[in-house]
Amino acid sequence: MTGSGLKQKVARLRQAYAPHEHRPLGGYLVAMGTYGAVTASLVGLVRATGRPVPERPAPGDVVLLSIATHKLSRLLSKDAITSPLRAPFTRYDHPIGSGEVMEQVRDQGSPTRHALGELVSCPFCLAVWVATGLTGGLVLAPRLTRLVATALTAVAASDFLQMGYAVAQQAAEGGHHED
Repeated sequence: MTGSGLKQKVARLRQAYAPHEHRPLGGYLVAMGTYGAVTASLVGLVRATGRPVPERPAPGDVVLLSIATHKLSRLLSKDAITSPLRAPFTRYDHPIGSGEVMEQVRDQGSPTRHALGELVSCPFCLAVWVATGLTGGLVLAPRLTRLVATALTAVAASDFLQMGYAVAQQAAEGGHHED
């Protein structure tokens, strides 16, 4: 198949997949390929270093990495302070509270830029990458990874306590009436 024949086939596939909306399928392929390469690199590094891979991760590590993944994914994808990391791929829209911002994906540019904008502004999408990195870290540098994950877990717990405190404070102020 010639290069132009392949391009036509890809264009037809894109049109059939999303006839009324632009979906950056090529950008998604680049992102998936990059994820595969990062994962393969982690596997290669684990093999090259001879680090043992646990047959079954400890339940405590699973909980620790789960909470840390949640927090790091939100920090990277929504925190106002990390917006310079997302700025090449997103555009600021509005604040959404608790130090977080809503951003829109930049539609101009390449499909890869669009796909990266979706990835870096979506905590659910980014969580796969973060969990993979933390899991690799747990095998390659377990003490350091647990320390970092513990800090992220403490911040996540603090966030929930701060929100709970704010709700309780509002309830106390709303329920206090002088007769």
